[in-house]
Amino acid sequence: MNKILLKIPSKLNILFIFTFFFVNLSFLPAYSQEKEVFAREDFIDLENWKPLNFPKIKRHSRYTVIKEQDQSFLKAESNASASGIIYRKEFNVYDYPKIRWRWKINNVYKKGSGEEKSGDDYPVRIYVIFKYEPEKASFGQRLKYGLAKKIYGEYPPHSSLNYIWANRKHMETIITNPYAAEARMIMMEAGEEKVGQWVTEEANIIEDYKKAFGVSPPAIASLAIMNDSDNTGESSVSYVDFIEIYK
Repeated sequence: MNKILLKIPSKLNILFIFTFFFVNLSFLPAYSQEKEVFAREDFIDLENWKPLNFPKIKRHSRYTVIKEQDQSFLKAESNASASGIIYRKEFNVYDYPKIRWRWKINNVYKKGSGEEKSGDDYPVRIYVIFKYEPEKASFGQRLKYGLAKKIYGEYPPHSSLNYIWANRKHMETIITNPYAAEARMIMMEAGEEKVGQWVTEEANIIEDYKKAFGVSPPAIASLAIMNDSDNTGESSVSYVDFIEIYK
């Protein structure tokens, strides 16, 4: 889904696209340090989320809230389509470095492959998107991101971690996105073994970032969710029960 910086193919670089959704989102201070949880999303509605659509992609994935008895879930449907939803709040990963969620998929993509652009689709992925910090950037980064700002009007995000339900198992659990080195994909589940089952995941954002990039992450981040299938031309349905950001 992520496309390399300064090259805009049919599905736009998600790192650039996310930029426009950072605009005018004032940083919301974290809760009291005495509290363990920054935010928990139970998907009673989608008030905390904004849509992400790609100008060159006519078919969009569909995100709705479904309710069963006293529970509610996010339902993400994709059919040769791509779009996502972005969390409205930002948070400091050093104050709240942990994330957990519960998800389920109905199927994986037969043509899906993490190493190839043509297979860069997943029935569900959770993004942690890191904000670019000019004051901490190297000279080379300032040049590159400065050029991007001139083209797009705002700085693109610095980088991202993509927690994915992979379509099949890979040799490595962390792989570089085939479209953009600034995006690293972390395989939480892979293949069909747990299809149709609710699975709870936990991750340490700082530790995962260091493993993926070899350095500490920028401080400020946000979240996004996506079900995309525009490269493979397939379809899938996935669900997210909750997402929680905590210490």
